[in-house]
Amino acid sequence: MTSPWVNDSNVALFTDLYELTMLQSYFHEGMDGTAVFDLFVRRLPEQRNYLVVCGLEHVLAYLETLSFSAEALSYLRSLNRFSDEFLKSLAHFRFTGDVHAIPEGTIVFANEPIIEVVAPLPQAQLIETFLMNQIQVATLAATKAARIVRAARGKPVIDFGVRRMHGADAGIKEPRAFYVAGVAATSNVLAGQLYGIPVSGTMAHSYVQAFEHELEAFRRFVRQFPEAILLVDTYDTLAGVRNVIELSRELGPKFRVTGIRLDSGDIAQLAVEARRLLDSAGLNHLEIFASNSLDEYSIEKLLNFGAPVDGFGVGGRMGVSSDAPMLDTAYKLVEYAGRATMKLSAHKGSLPGRKQIFRDSRDTVALADEKLPGQPLLVKYMENGVRKIPEEKLQAMRSRCESEIRKLGSADAGHAVELSPGLCELRAHTLDLIQEDTS
Repeated sequence: MTSPWVNDSNVALFTDLYELTMLQSYFHEGMDGTAVFDLFVRRLPEQRNYLVVCGLEHVLAYLETLSFSAEALSYLRSLNRFSDEFLKSLAHFRFTGDVHAIPEGTIVFANEPIIEVVAPLPQAQLIETFLMNQIQVATLAATKAARIVRAARGKPVIDFGVRRMHGADAGIKEPRAFYVAGVAATSNVLAGQLYGIPVSGTMAHSYVQAFEHELEAFRRFVRQFPEAILLVDTYDTLAGVRNVIELSRELGPKFRVTGIRLDSGDIAQLAVEARRLLDSAGLNHLEIFASNSLDEYSIEKLLNFGAPVDGFGVGGRMGVSSDAPMLDTAYKLVEYAGRATMKLSAHKGSLPGRKQIFRDSRDTVALADEKLPGQPLLVKYMENGVRKIPEEKLQAMRSRCESEIRKLGSADAGHAVELSPGLCELRAHTLDLIQEDTS
């Protein structure tokens, strides 16, 4: 049976059908000249003033190994849509192009190329679906997480979201993006193993329910995990806090519990009352950890209220980026065989030519051969299908994101983006040529 998981042997089919029908037409028309495609976001969601780039490493790994297996070719043959000559050519398909990209953890804005692919037209065309998918899921995740981390004001945020994410691929890759954006740890053990992310967790209500008495559940759990964070709201939250206090009296110097977790009800008020009970019992060192449908908005309200919460477990609302669950991502041909091209569709236009972005007090989207003040953002990661830059450590991406978020300022006011004179001139020239051709 064919595996239900995306893997190196079947990922070439992780594409829209029209990519392959276009490839067959290119093949029979002999169109294999050099193409340039830009991947960018046309418009930011209403609730966003910036995006945090993430997902590039997944793209590069895909491009390094992309090929059609015998099973994949057999399936395509069974569709009775493709010529034998074309299918035979796919047996030798490899990506041999160049990839210029903005490093992960960098902040970007609308209409800035996140990735620019320079490759033979069929190669650059086929990869569109995978690139858009991977950059969107990771960039959405990193952006949402960055907002939540910022709202938490230095208090740790833990990712609890895997059970509500949209599938296993997102469930593995989003924790990586969250970590780049400043999240302290994840509950997802596989993500921890794959990416070296710290793993963290507390306990479930079912554990407490499995025992006849809540206090007995706490006793048994700390026998195995003495430095646990105990979940206190299975029945009555404040009664649960009192059971933690009773456990501290029973264990005396052996009591090493580090905190309690609040997961329901009026978290702000319960945190105040729990803090009072704990402090009155001499347990000032126990931290209060909050969960329960949190996001940047609810965390900000909690902290503005003055709730004595020391950390946050954030799940589904971060995992699905609930207030902005998709990006207006595009992957557009901007040059073919040395000829600049652009799309003119209403509200879906694109900018022609190969590009560079220069970041100074503002961002300037320019032509690749222009030299302007500021830091160039697009870096060549792959040349002739071979990586030029080794895989970057997540900690470096994380530090980059933290630095760039800090530079935004407290207002999240966004950042000015303009086009260079050279790009404006090329756009006008390309527009004239298109209008002449269509008149």
